[in-house]
Amino acid sequence: MTSYVTANPSTGIVEKEFETLSDDQIDPILERSAAAYQSWRTTSIDERVAVLRATAQTYRDRAAELGAVISKEMGKPLPQAGGELALTAMIYDWYAENGPALLETKQLDPQGAAESSVTSVPVGSILGIMPWNFPYYQVARFVAPNLLLGNVIVLKHAPICAESSALMEEIAHAAGTPVDAYINVYATNEQAATMIADRRIQGVSLTGSSRAGAAVAQIAASNLKKSVLELGGSDAFIVLDSDDARAAGAKAAGMRMMNAGQACNSPKRFIVKDDLYDDFVAGLVDGVNALAVGDPSEASTFIGPLSSVAARDEVVRQVEEAVSQGATLHTGGAALDRPGAFMSPGVITGVTSDMNLYSEEIFGPVAVVYSVSDDDEAVALANDVEYGLTGSVWTSDVERGKDIAERLDVGNAMVNEHGTSLPGLPFGGVKQSGYGRELGQWGLGEFANVKLRRVAK
Repeated sequence: MTSYVTANPSTGIVEKEFETLSDDQIDPILERSAAAYQSWRTTSIDERVAVLRATAQTYRDRAAELGAVISKEMGKPLPQAGGELALTAMIYDWYAENGPALLETKQLDPQGAAESSVTSVPVGSILGIMPWNFPYYQVARFVAPNLLLGNVIVLKHAPICAESSALMEEIAHAAGTPVDAYINVYATNEQAATMIADRRIQGVSLTGSSRAGAAVAQIAASNLKKSVLELGGSDAFIVLDSDDARAAGAKAAGMRMMNAGQACNSPKRFIVKDDLYDDFVAGLVDGVNALAVGDPSEASTFIGPLSSVAARDEVVRQVEEAVSQGATLHTGGAALDRPGAFMSPGVITGVTSDMNLYSEEIFGPVAVVYSVSDDDEAVALANDVEYGLTGSVWTSDVERGKDIAERLDVGNAMVNEHGTSLPGLPFGGVKQSGYGRELGQWGLGEFANVKLRRVAK
């Protein structure tokens, strides 16, 4: 059975336990949600906007408290928690500011009628299954557009994020969301499957592993439900040229090690032109070694613990396996001899296509670097994985960079930046990284019925 606990990854101590739903609670919850939808869908757009604005302000007002909670739950360093909370508030504000215009009725070519128009209307109760690595941000990008649209929320968060998920429900209700229009549930995976199959749930959004996505997609499809899946990534970071490759490597270290490397869209595979390779690797190693590993509640810490000892041990196992298969470990990559889920950040080179790490996502503070001879080889290597979330190209020649970016099999391709997430930009992947899009106008369309209205002459 899924167990909801706050197990501090800095200490390994279980600090709080939460009661998981019983099976007989599921039907009443779904009935409450369905009833709330009938009311929320008719609430004026101005009232819904006011709720989003109040929600955004509360995240700003309570940022210190909320940041401390996720630092304790999943090990995020406090400055990075503050950045996540700022982005969370931005998302709610963006939909409050821009959403109403995006939802206005759009006139079409009448095509023989007096009028033809389309309107985006809500569909009902939507189940969100959320991950632990960005506890507030990833909920916001699901919740904000759907509440604005008129859908209602049933939220199953990651079992290690029980306290923060309760706080998010509290904030939603205090901001004016009706109690049954946002229901936080401590559900097992089996109970979530039951909810997806239930007629009162009209769609499901999951952020998680490819394995979890495949399971959710199968249940949703067999019950004719819409699903949105944001899954794993093994993002390429392609360096075509640089005036100072060593400095570029040092800068890249921070991008890779943010959130202890536990981000789907983190740059995980550094693909570097051969004439820059040695300097880039040297700079990357220096940059990684300069990042402070420690207690996430301390301001000086850049890399906190991984989310759990089990997660840490899996990353260490991947490193050890790659080395045993012939890869070169330049620094780090080992568990630290201290309580909690800490490890030293690592840099690996020499990974070849016959090694397991070549095709795996490594979800922790380890960077893998490859050398290539030309642009075509860089693109081929970047695309030679089953994932396709984000990718970036780094060059002083912007047109060259744009050309390479267009050739990447990803949902988000960037030139001279990586992994940028902003409220108005679409986010999502292709291949084993999932399907559907969140944020921006696209986030308003995934769980909406595009309703045609025609008036005859």
